[in-house]
Amino acid sequence: MWVSLTRRAGAWCVCAMCIVVTPMASATGEHVTINLNEAIERTLAQNPNLVASGYQIEAQRGRLTQSALRPNVELGVVVENILGSGDLTGADGAEATLSLAWVLERGKRNRRIAAASAGVSLVEEKAEIVRLDVAAETARRFLASLANQERLLRMREAVELAEQTVTAVAERVRAGHSPDADLARTEAHIARVRLGQEDVEHQLITSMHRLSAQWGETQPSFDRVAAQLDQLPRADGFAALLVRLEQNPDFSSYFTEQRLREAELRLAEAEARPNWRLSAGIRRLERTGDQAFIAGITIPLATRNRNQGRIAEARAKLSMTDADKAAKRIELETRLFALYQEYQHSLHRISVLAEEVLPRIEKALADTQTAYSTGRYGYAELQLVQVEMLAARTALVEARVNANGHLIEIERLTGTTLSSSITHR
Repeated sequence: MWVSLTRRAGAWCVCAMCIVVTPMASATGEHVTINLNEAIERTLAQNPNLVASGYQIEAQRGRLTQSALRPNVELGVVVENILGSGDLTGADGAEATLSLAWVLERGKRNRRIAAASAGVSLVEEKAEIVRLDVAAETARRFLASLANQERLLRMREAVELAEQTVTAVAERVRAGHSPDADLARTEAHIARVRLGQEDVEHQLITSMHRLSAQWGETQPSFDRVAAQLDQLPRADGFAALLVRLEQNPDFSSYFTEQRLREAELRLAEAEARPNWRLSAGIRRLERTGDQAFIAGITIPLATRNRNQGRIAEARAKLSMTDADKAAKRIELETRLFALYQEYQHSLHRISVLAEEVLPRIEKALADTQTAYSTGRYGYAELQLVQVEMLAARTALVEARVNANGHLIEIERLTGTTLSSSITHR
């Protein structure tokens, strides 16, 4: 399931590089970028959590190997009629028996192998879930870094706009067309905007450290993530996504667990039958010097312990797995529906903000700047439009971040891509 996420580098990660310059640039001025494909590949190769999953698989395979081993043959030596009295004084009347004994498991070995084999499959499914979770978490952290890059770009645009405003206000103040208070308010405003920029710079550095930690780096070897927030596919219909939900390892693991519980029940039923013991050997009679072949079989009488408790436990676990599987299906379908609705809503918000809101505010800002320069508008009107511009740009960034976040979670649930037309780096 995680392969699709690895190969596509996210539905939102396309072949375009952000033009954001982060505060982590190298001394030479050259930036080291990383895309989502590279981040996930490094994660799957080096993430510490995945190492533990590998050991769990090895441990379960060891149980499988052990379950296939047959009981050892038992060697028995018995000496009778020695150190007695009368004719049995010393060892003159001794009888020595040398025998070999075999345990007849009566089908239990095959049942053990079946249960251990199902256990290996379940552990492998759980490891697949861990791999998918780790890959999805890398995508989330990559998105957080990308979002902070975009926020930093918007803040730098806001600083640039504020600097232009300071220049314009200063000219009017020098010309006596505006009070000194307007210049003071403008300078205070740009100081606040620069503080906001500094906040985002720190958030970007932190998010990149959190991203590199996914593959065990405490110091990022990159200073920029390469992707764009505005490249979003149209999701397939909800019915198509619902079909793909079957590929979610969180759900498919229940089928594997069900096979394990069924194998455990069959093993518990087989263990209700006691083992038989077959023996054969040679007996020597010292008094006559004769030898004889002996054979025997031991059959325990299972009058009390017929493994009733283990059988009841195995049946309860099987029933519990069926119930958990049904509950998990409802949970995943509900989550998928909610994510699909949120994704569609985010796309609508992006469309309205990008096509209707921002163009009008940009025009309003241009008209207000012209009106301010000619004295028809005051500083209050100019600042209001500037704040609206920053708010609209920020809202567009956040809408794109939310859409990409919903997309990551949808792919985490379905394990598939949403659009085959998505391009990669």
